[in-house]
Amino acid sequence: MSESQATPNTAEAPTPPLSPKERAGRTPLLDFTQKYAGQIGITIAFVALWVVFVILAPDTFGQSLIYKSFGQTIPYFGIIAMMLTMVIVAGDIDLSFPSVMALGMVGFVWTWDATGQVWLGILAALGTGAAAGLFNGLVITIVGLPSLVVTIGTQFLFRGLTLVLVGGSSYALADTRGDPFRELLVGKLWIGIPGTDIGVEKVPMEFFWFIGITILAWVLLNRHRLGGNTYVIGDNTQTARLMGIPIQRTRITLFVLTGMAAALAGMMMSLQVVNFYPNLGTGLLLPALAAVFVGGTSVFGGRGSVYGTFIGALMIGAIPAGIVAAGLTDFWTQFIYGGIILIAISIHAILQRRFAR
Repeated sequence: MSESQATPNTAEAPTPPLSPKERAGRTPLLDFTQKYAGQIGITIAFVALWVVFVILAPDTFGQSLIYKSFGQTIPYFGIIAMMLTMVIVAGDIDLSFPSVMALGMVGFVWTWDATGQVWLGILAALGTGAAAGLFNGLVITIVGLPSLVVTIGTQFLFRGLTLVLVGGSSYALADTRGDPFRELLVGKLWIGIPGTDIGVEKVPMEFFWFIGITILAWVLLNRHRLGGNTYVIGDNTQTARLMGIPIQRTRITLFVLTGMAAALAGMMMSLQVVNFYPNLGTGLLLPALAAVFVGGTSVFGGRGSVYGTFIGALMIGAIPAGIVAAGLTDFWTQFIYGGIILIAISIHAILQRRFAR
């Protein structure tokens, strides 16, 4: 089968055929619940978590300020988590993205410093992120090494390269203030009814980018040939090969998209604080992975949900603020993140074994 004949597999998992008796006893509601059980579960968990935080810290979670803060901070790892979802659905993983965030900013800083144009710096950063993703993909697919091993190595490689290129120094980006392209990435937008006072002031642009990347990831994974190929590759590589799916090209494309997402997130973080630090991205590995796995994407590949990752990112982003607002120290954050990942992976492993029976 040619690449154009591969049709997207948008289902979370194949459903075994039902007997006539079983079909007679089913209802549309039951079918819907079974098909979207993962999304329903993560939504209920998110609402329950939010209710707990509102009860424990009403002064914090009852005000709009905390949600504006979430709209600025969650996208930094949420954007990466969207593309990372596709990589993991394909049966791979990318642990190098925190270093790609910093390496992409080297491209931005050098280009902006040479030309004085923020938009050229943005293109350079995205190109650098794409090149880093391409490098990952080529080593993984051509050399044939596991993506876990390769991206652990390139995480150190890219970080070391960043430190060498900038000499370990930070760069001030204060002169980018007022540039329309900077405002497009990290500015504020007023949303409301024109001519009235009804609206929400100063919604961070990062939030709109997060929504846009989420929609893009959903379309690619559920309505595009790339997503169909991704599901088949993650479910069974041998089947994908027999179907004529371009396995190598698909996997490389996913790593390139993740690299570009990392570069975009790195630019947002740096432009927001108008400074670039070579340790950019450290601390975001765990939240991004937690968002993906909590959202229902299987660590074994073949299953994943962009909606689940989106809700997972909201949950993971709210946990640090909820912990502090509830009176606990932020030392609990990493402990809870690790526990959430282990629980999520264990649940998916159990469900997959049951399904295999």
